[in-house]
Amino acid sequence: MTTYETLTVETDDRGVARVTLARPERHNALNDTMIAELRRAADALGNDDKVRVVVLTGTGKSFCAGGDITWFARNLERSRSEQIYESGELARMLLDLYSLPKALIGRINGPAYGGGVGMISVCDVAVGARGARFGLTEVRLGLIPANISPYVVKRIGVANSRATMLSGALFDADRAAAIGLLHEAVDPADLDARVEAVVADHLEAEPNAVADTKKLIDYVARHAIADSMIYTADRLADGWESEPGRTGVRCFLEKKLPPWRSGK
Repeated sequence: MTTYETLTVETDDRGVARVTLARPERHNALNDTMIAELRRAADALGNDDKVRVVVLTGTGKSFCAGGDITWFARNLERSRSEQIYESGELARMLLDLYSLPKALIGRINGPAYGGGVGMISVCDVAVGARGARFGLTEVRLGLIPANISPYVVKRIGVANSRATMLSGALFDADRAAAIGLLHEAVDPADLDARVEAVVADHLEAEPNAVADTKKLIDYVARHAIADSMIYTADRLADGWESEPGRTGVRCFLEKKLPPWRSGK
């Protein structure tokens, strides 16, 4: 069994993996060890056929305070090439999570700043607890939200990115939901029940179709309609030829549930 220093990773009998950021004494801030371990976890979970859904959350009062300032301080002393490597590892970790071939559900248990907002932005669905505060605070340190920007801008749009990134001002969970960072803001007492309901919905989906649909969404978001027409025609034909697709259509015609569904 893989062990981690900065994370806990547990998978239940349904195939729901829970990845918990586990540096509560540092408000689950990202450092080089956590970044490397998140890459390892994403690779392991992405290649585990038993895993169907991944839940990402934090230990303690915070979800993720962004980049650990002590890691930043160490990077100030590194060479330019070393700094680019460290920055690149953060970028690659975010891409690993964003590209995970499973549904990634964010259980946002508390505040998230800077890189923590980036971590939310790579989730497919994010449910957050009211009372938490959020902020893209890099400019207040004289830095920029560099590696997280592709995901944050995609998530909340250009106008909301300018409104949040340029001042670094904090905002609450309801505002986070209004701009699309969170999909829902709920009372803390309701967080687990709501996340469980989201997980249950995702467990009704066929795993290969989920992975292919994530690729589909990413493709059509980056291409013109004319290009997407060609791509999507091929992908639908792929689905018709696949064993899950054949099984799903046959079960529908026979008025029975396919093997991956519980009947929820």
